[in-house]
Amino acid sequence: MPSRWQIQHARNLWRRHPAVREDDALTVGERAADRLRNGMGSWYFVIAALVFLAGWMIGNRGVGFDPYPFILLNLLLSCVAALQGAILLIAARRSDQISAELAIHDYNTNVEAAEMIKAIRDMTEDIVGRLDGAPQGMAD
Repeated sequence: MPSRWQIQHARNLWRRHPAVREDDALTVGERAADRLRNGMGSWYFVIAALVFLAGWMIGNRGVGFDPYPFILLNLLLSCVAALQGAILLIAARRSDQISAELAIHDYNTNVEAAEMIKAIRDMTEDIVGRLDGAPQGMAD
């Protein structure tokens, strides 16, 4: 089973990819989208949200400022859900942008490799042509 470090390293490997821009080249919005995506898509966020909800309900059992139907909590969660939808769309757009940058880099790499293979094939054909035309004793 891979260690926690190996899993984290594999997740962050794309950040060192030559086609992905680094933090200095990103806009403020792109950096914020990355941070929010990483934060909202984590177990820490889920556990913190559950602890917050449990704390709110326990704190307002019967005498708190927001008793049982928790109308204020419902309003707060509705607002969070509305914002979270927009934030997740922004983060998804950022992920698509990263995927597009990686795809462009992969395509360019494939084009360069095809050109190199063609050059090597041409050189090999040239060498074979020279050997075919050489006197018999030199080809052995």
